[in-house]
Amino acid sequence: MKLTVYDTQGKDIGSIDVDDAVFGLEPHKPAMRQALLAQLANRRAGTHNTKTRGEVAGSTRKIRRQKGMGASRQGAIRAPHHRHGGIAFGPKPRSYKQSLPKLVRRLAIRSAISAKAAEGELKVVRGLSVDAPRTKAVSGLFEALEFNRSVLLVTGAADRNLLLSARNLPGVKVLPADYINVADLLGHRGLVMTEEAVRRAEAVWGGERATKRLAPKPEAVHG
Repeated sequence: MKLTVYDTQGKDIGSIDVDDAVFGLEPHKPAMRQALLAQLANRRAGTHNTKTRGEVAGSTRKIRRQKGMGASRQGAIRAPHHRHGGIAFGPKPRSYKQSLPKLVRRLAIRSAISAKAAEGELKVVRGLSVDAPRTKAVSGLFEALEFNRSVLLVTGAADRNLLLSARNLPGVKVLPADYINVADLLGHRGLVMTEEAVRRAEAVWGGERATKRLAPKPEAVHG
């Protein structure tokens, strides 16, 4: 399939051929959902902790004798139904980690990118580079592309100047193509990719890596 290419002024300057397996795939919604839930679960620290009746401060002495008082039967003051007592069945430290098959994770990422392309929320930009951090350059690009909501900007390699230029813009995040993930793709309305990012995404997520679990990983690209 072909994608329209824009310059930094938002003008249509041509098109490029892209891999259908990455940009023209029929989105697989169950895979996207599974990958999103796994990613969100893996972010959880799992450090929550409550004290049981055996861990809270207090005596273990029986409050009053069992019979002859005309009152309810009570045990220790540390029982869960007493004020400052222990917590029954409260959360304890645990891991929320979820493993995800490589093919499912790659399918989810390709599905999310393809969904952006199908909905017209993916724009490819040529010549996007700044010699020094300039927020106005990045904000002007988004205005030219008519993106007035959250945007994910993807570069071919890590670009510190672009990262510093966009960090003060609300709802904007900058990522290298190697670090594209389902949560960021679905969490931002617009997706802006440089031409280098498109080719890098094809190398990382397309080709043999779209169908083979143990496909060779392409060499890393440094900024």
